[in-house]
Amino acid sequence: MTNNKTKRASAEQQIPTIIAEMRAAAAAFQKIGLGVSLFGSARIPHDHPFYAVGMELGERIAQLGLPVIAGGGPGLMEAANRGAFEAGGRSVGLNIRLPREKTDNPYQTDSLHFEFFNARKSAFFMYSLAYVVLPGGFGTLDELFEAITLIQTMKQPPAPIILVGVEFWSGLVDWVRDQLLTHGMIGPFDLDLLLVTDDLDEIVRVIQEAAQIEQRREPALPT
Repeated sequence: MTNNKTKRASAEQQIPTIIAEMRAAAAAFQKIGLGVSLFGSARIPHDHPFYAVGMELGERIAQLGLPVIAGGGPGLMEAANRGAFEAGGRSVGLNIRLPREKTDNPYQTDSLHFEFFNARKSAFFMYSLAYVVLPGGFGTLDELFEAITLIQTMKQPPAPIILVGVEFWSGLVDWVRDQLLTHGMIGPFDLDLLLVTDDLDEIVRVIQEAAQIEQRREPALPT
């Protein structure tokens, strides 16, 4: 068992910081605009094939003229930011200090800093027109299922949720189908919210279509 000595902060202590962080994100994204969020493991090294995939996706999304939004840490977050940064695109890092993530990756054109996960996650979900989910652990799963829930419950507009890596994600998708769908815990069309693929051309095409649809909607950000 880990020796977790974290003290519980009161709501009165947390709320002012959370509100300030959300306001700072809103001000930043008025200038940045809507982007594409990429989620993935912080623990993937540079020489891993997933890292190369993350870099290529960051680069190709930047080439569409869209901001890349990632967590600002190492691993696949760094790969996505790096791909966008080195392609000359807008590379947004939503940085948070964690025991394993003590420094921001250097591939950010826009760096936002958060103390609390709830403010940080609101920035991902309020300012994204698509979600690309690379392989990852508990944090990535948390972000994935929050994206699904917000879109399923219509608290956010429809947006692609793309799982990159058929071999990695297939077991999870099978479990969702076999358990959640079989027991009536999700609807028959909820799995249609997910695209599972290894085809980067398909991913880019889906994101481009989402951006075109977004342009025809009412503005999501204050002008």
